[in-house]
Amino acid sequence: MVRKAEPMTPDDRAFLTDLFHGAVAAADPAVILPDHLPPRPKGRTVVVGAGKGVAELARAFDALWDGPLSGVVVTRHGQAVGAGRIRVLQAAHPVPDADGTVATAALTAALAGLGPDDLVVALVTGGGSALLPAPGPGLAFADEVALNRALLASGAPISVMNAIRKQVSTVKGGRLALLAHPARVVTLVVSDVPGDDPAQVASGPTVPDRVTRAEARAMADAWRIALPPPVAAALAGDANPAPSPDDPRLAGNAVHVIASARLSLDAAAALAAARGIPAHVLSDAIEGEARDVGRVHAAIAREVALRDRPFRRPALILSGGETTVTLRGQGRGGRNTEFLLAFAIGAAGLPVAALAADTDGIDGSEANAGAFADGNTATRLRAAGHDPQAALAANDAWGAFAALGDLFTTGPTGTNVNDFRAILIR
Repeated sequence: MVRKAEPMTPDDRAFLTDLFHGAVAAADPAVILPDHLPPRPKGRTVVVGAGKGVAELARAFDALWDGPLSGVVVTRHGQAVGAGRIRVLQAAHPVPDADGTVATAALTAALAGLGPDDLVVALVTGGGSALLPAPGPGLAFADEVALNRALLASGAPISVMNAIRKQVSTVKGGRLALLAHPARVVTLVVSDVPGDDPAQVASGPTVPDRVTRAEARAMADAWRIALPPPVAAALAGDANPAPSPDDPRLAGNAVHVIASARLSLDAAAALAAARGIPAHVLSDAIEGEARDVGRVHAAIAREVALRDRPFRRPALILSGGETTVTLRGQGRGGRNTEFLLAFAIGAAGLPVAALAADTDGIDGSEANAGAFADGNTATRLRAAGHDPQAALAANDAWGAFAALGDLFTTGPTGTNVNDFRAILIR
């Protein structure tokens, strides 16, 4: 007999919270960085970097590096920490601001005048695309802002958004590495993208890829992205080409993915197993509309709860990746809360407890990392005077979970390996 839905217990909430923190700890810069330090060069060592988790990464690098060091990195407003000899600047995310242009100029200035005996260490984490605005020829800063807004509203996967961004920037798509030539560039990546392609993280400022401008145009058309006219014109031209991965100027460079969703999900699964709960990782690379992914997860949970397949109860289902949200309403809420609201509607009445959160500690534009839900969430929302379907239609998952007191707030975590989803079926 299947147990009916029960309110999430304090033990459930504590268990799911521990899993999240275990996943984040697996991507802790102080833990992952020591095994990836490059050899000291004959000349200078300069650090550059960008992303929502780059400040903690820079601080760890500064503490571990025993030679001369200088550099500059840029992180999101409110996520800066002291990094010793490395300057930490702040800019806006997910839509660029003027501070981002100042930070980009500082990074490029740090690379000026380097020689073949010098080493550049590029620290790259998710979020760097917005933090490094640098419009290409014929484009203004306002055009890049408009492009980011259009991309965020489109529902397109991150690979499509970054393919377009790379074509209209002076630093993305490997161009920042060209500015460092003839110095050697070693890129250390904390991946937040499905598949862990380092060329996709932060639009690959030091890592080129093979996506062509024609392919980027085709992606924009396929996803019906409302490109600003100046951006559309730039995509139609051939100015400012991105370097190829075969460019001889990049031949001596190295790239290492030092943390990822896969490693973090494996850490959470091991923690659950140690507590006697069998864990099953669906995938670390799930993409798609957040509400659709939520419904699919609810269907899997229902199959487990009703028929003990494909997993026997008790079971923990884990998944990661990066979903997207197509804006339809004016509500508040990031992709993890939207996923969870759709999941809660689909899993109504089931003996489940779930947490969905962004591993950087910020889901969307609000201060929460994500939220908790159980089989009674939809019922409790209606009892509180909120229609869960209406909240989902308005993209107001944040408002729904705030009304129940079920938001999950951690503050910035200092890393970023993207979505973390944990579903416990009792």
